[in-house]
Amino acid sequence: MPIERIDTLVIGGGQAGLVMSYRLKQRGIPHLVLERARIAERWRSERWDGLKFQFPNWSVQLPDFAFPHSDPYAFATSCEIVEFIDAFAEFIAPPIRCGVEVTHLKRGDAGFIAECTDGTIEANNVVVATGPYQQPLMPDLLRDDPVFQVHASGYKNPGQLPPGAVLVVGAGASGAQIADELHRAGRRVFLSVGQHTRMPRRYRGQDLTWWFGALRLFDMTAEQRGPIRVNPSITGAYGGYTIDFRRFAADGITLLGRVQAARDGVLDIAPGLAENLANGDLYHAGFLDMLDAHVEQHGLHLPADPAARTVLADPPCVTDPIRRLDLGKEEIQAVVWATGYGVDFSWIDLPVRDGSGEPVHRGGVSEVPGLYFLGLPYLSKLYSAFLSGVGDDAAVLADHIAARR
Repeated sequence: MPIERIDTLVIGGGQAGLVMSYRLKQRGIPHLVLERARIAERWRSERWDGLKFQFPNWSVQLPDFAFPHSDPYAFATSCEIVEFIDAFAEFIAPPIRCGVEVTHLKRGDAGFIAECTDGTIEANNVVVATGPYQQPLMPDLLRDDPVFQVHASGYKNPGQLPPGAVLVVGAGASGAQIADELHRAGRRVFLSVGQHTRMPRRYRGQDLTWWFGALRLFDMTAEQRGPIRVNPSITGAYGGYTIDFRRFAADGITLLGRVQAARDGVLDIAPGLAENLANGDLYHAGFLDMLDAHVEQHGLHLPADPAARTVLADPPCVTDPIRRLDLGKEEIQAVVWATGYGVDFSWIDLPVRDGSGEPVHRGGVSEVPGLYFLGLPYLSKLYSAFLSGVGDDAAVLADHIAARR
């Protein structure tokens, strides 16, 4: 089979790959987008039915393409986001091939060689836009236990799980929203809470997204973000509300510390639950202080919001924490692992990864001339992996590719 030759190859047909295609088309650069499955595949198959987007409708956009909505303050479903990305693809008409996976990328005599499931492509430039959620991380602590287990990426709805209590491990945005959904569906829920960043959904009449824009926090670089490395626990479900794990406990969810070991269906729970909650409160209060200072400095007429600083008393599951959880005794029949994702760039046979497998780059530009990354968290700034932020990074990379030509 003859080798196909193109100027620029974009790998990945999600929001990052599509936006990259749009920026390349704007500059007249010939290119091809390859997608292993369907456009926005992870939005289609790796999200649960009741998921609500974390950003209000008014803030959702792609370059030159706003999100259509009837309520600017509502939060979109995953299906609505898929429809939006599909509409953007129709708007830009990218040169894309779906159902084609790149299995190996290496250096060639005249650029790069991509070995694909339907042939081989040679390109002068390659943009890897496969996203940050490539490899679901699921501990094997219960690998020999018959309990039903699913990663958050494979969870769909409460009816998918067998009857009985449910343990949700991980209290980030996904874990918190899934735990709440299961509790509202009448399930007895245990939620394992580790280190977390607590933020208000709304404060002084404005959504958290508005505040991030006002304080230019979306422009924050990786070097500026400080020691905190966990994503905030925020939700757009049920109209959007501030996640407070003590409130979860008051409503009937049993909080646990971090799961650290398991044997014969019994989990060892690490100490430190109360400390993690207290640290979350400190972060939350400090963040509100920063917002108040911004209001005062700029003379903004926003109503005071003292209720946002209310701290509930520690519930019994915090003052007398569970240190050993017997799945059988508690009739826990399912475990949802909301334990995050990792990247997998093992198919890239080039010196662009560090010891942990993460790509080495500066603003998406790797040290291998002509090889780029797009759509990763903090690629250049906080909003690099967001729908509304990927367009800026794509424009920079497109300009870099144009300069190479």
